[in-house]
Amino acid sequence: MQKIVPFLWFDGKAEEAMNFYVSIFKNSKALSVTRYGAAGPGPKGTVMSATFQLEGQQFYALNGGPQFKFTPAISLFVNCETQQEVDELWKKLSAGGREDQCGWLQDKYGLSWQIVPTALGKMLGDKDAEKANRVMQAMLQMKKIDIKGLQQAYDRG
Repeated sequence: MQKIVPFLWFDGKAEEAMNFYVSIFKNSKALSVTRYGAAGPGPKGTVMSATFQLEGQQFYALNGGPQFKFTPAISLFVNCETQQEVDELWKKLSAGGREDQCGWLQDKYGLSWQIVPTALGKMLGDKDAEKANRVMQAMLQMKKIDIKGLQQAYDRG
């Protein structure tokens, strides 16, 4: 059992969100759905919570009501090996949501994601500060991260 599990608060869309996320990531599955009983506080038979795995990471989703909303102060960071993976996740997760700067997006449920190629971290961590700075400046101009654009900035010099 995973010791620390991200707990996501939804307003009536926990099961829908779980199914959406599970459909996007390859190594993923729905684990359980719990429904409210006669004692409530939600209507009997409606979804109270759902648990699921994305790429082996467990999540807990609760239909807690409208009191709380997601904020970009917490985001899910996805390491991507290829531009194709970046492109696919970006397209699917941003659909109905919002594209933000520097690889960040907000999905249709308001949850923030960072879709980041692993190449970015390698380039930003280069011992050559000028190369790393050029990559940072290039990234700051992007919404969806473009590996070729980063590489061009890295190679300029």
